[in-house]
Amino acid sequence: MSAERDELRRLVEDLPDAQVPAAVADLRLRVAPPADRPWPPPWFGAAEGSRTDTAVRSEELLKDGFGRPA
Repeated sequence: MSAERDELRRLVEDLPDAQVPAAVADLRLRVAPPADRPWPPPWFGAAEGSRTDTAVRSEELLKDGFGRPA
């Protein structure tokens, strides 16, 4: 067993119970094989835009901060 794995086990044991669910969720993302996460996700492309020139306007959109104040 590597030193990093030993340290990981120690850190997990020292983790407060309240933080365990978030840590488990993060680790699941790292361990799950890519085949378990199909691409594109089901929601991808679910909305339609009203304009077709988004690529042409990309610099303008980035400069404007996507409609949010800077």
